[in-house]
Parts: sequence; structure tokens; C-alpha cells
Amino acid sequence: MRLRALIADDEPLARERLRFLLSGDSEVDIAGECRNGHEAISALKENRYDLLFLDIQMPGASGLDIIEEVGAAHMPIVVFVTAHHHYAVKAFEVNALDYITKPVEPDRLKAALERAKEKIASRTALLTQEQLKVALAAFSNGGASPREFPKRLVVPNGTKDSFINVEEIEWIEAADYYSCLHIGTRSLMLREPIKQLAETLDPRRFVRIHRSAIVNIGCVREILREGRKEGWVLLSNGNRLKMSKAGWQNLIAASRA
Repeated sequence: MRLRALIADDEPLARERLRFLLSGDSEVDIAGECRNGHEAISALKENRYDLLFLDIQMPGASGLDIIEEVGAAHMPIVVFVTAHHHYAVKAFEVNALDYITKPVEPDRLKAALERAKEKIASRTALLTQEQLKVALAAFSNGGASPREFPKRLVVPNGTKDSFINVEEIEWIEAADYYSCLHIGTRSLMLREPIKQLAETLDPRRFVRIHRSAIVNIGCVREILREGRKEGWVLLSNGNRLKMSKAGWQNLIAASRA
């Protein structure tokens, strides 16, 4: 598994040193670099990263401001890289994985990378556990048993792993390599593309109405058509979601099943 890493530091020499040290690890791809807080916030909102090397003090927004703006639940694994020792306690309060002081030493960086890889591996194992159980059940009797669908999902949320009852999910929104699960007033990011997630959920309950949205049909209140190609779905919570022609056909077929 290759990790997509983002470096955010206003010092060119600091970025260059990190880039050089990380180049020695074949499992890490440097997917982007940011020179200030504003660039880092934009990059994190627009792209998916597994690992973030983040300076504390930068123009535009500090490393702590960046986490507050993006949201801890939506952040990749964070390793702070800074010359300031006195921020360490605050860094761990926002669930940073590690805190490295400059100049970065190769052995210290290697240790941080090993911790990050272990953390990501454990997350992946939790996320796939339920799907593996379903697959094993399907093959246990030569594939004769009816297909079962996961009743719960495991969603990493900072230092916690949240167990979500699938039936409570109202709708799911595509977010690049992630899927955003909307449950009442909560929104949780699951590291799984919406296409892959759609294949694991019960199609009698969850319908993909658009390339960027899946709905729980139990939460659909109205279907609003606008011409032949597109329309809208109105949920019981008042949310209005865009619906494609194929999505409308999927929704009608599921409601008749």
C-alpha cells in the first residue's frame, strides 16, 4: 500500500529536507507541497491524503488553525514538524500522531512513518472486517445462501473508531476517495470510494441516485422531476439531492421491489 503524503511548511529548505528523506521510502508518494496555511486548507479540502507533515507556524493559518478549519474528522494522519517544542501538548490534544522537531533526523522520521503505517493498516483491517464476514458467509454453502449485507460500518474518527448502524445512514455523498456518511446532524468520512461502497450496501435500501449521492429510500419523502434527464430527491430531513435519469430509474425500481 502506497501512502499519499502532503508537506505543509513555509520554509523551502525544510520542505526540501523532508522531500529528500521521504524519497528513501518506497511506500510513500509525495502528492503535494504547501507554502502557507491557506494552500494547505485548500489542498486538504480538494484532495485525499493519507499522511500530512505539518508545520505549526506558517503565514495565513497555523497548523492548529488548519485542523480547526478542515475538521479533525476529515484530516489525514498528522505529523507535526516544527522548531517549537512548546506546542507539543497542544498538538497531541488535536490528535496528532507524532511531533518531530527540526532539524528532522532520519531515524526520528522513520519511526514516525512506521507508526503511521501501523495506524493506517489497523484502520483498513477494521473497515474490511465486516465485508470479509459477509463474503465468507456467502461462500460457506457453495454460494447457495442469500447474500447478506453489512449492518454496521467502522468509521475512523480521530483517535476513535465509530461503529455506525447502516440503517441510520440517511444519505451518502461522494468525496473523491472518501464517502461522507450523513446521519442526522453528523457527517462522518469513510475512506472508501462511493462506487465501492454502493456495491457493499443492500440495494433494496440504498440507491445510487447520482454519481455523487446514495440515498436510504426509507428517508425519501418526494421525487421532483425537472424534464427528462434530471430531477431532485427530497429527504424527510429537508435535504434536497440532485438525481440523474438513471438514478430516478434505480429509485423507482427499488421502491417496487
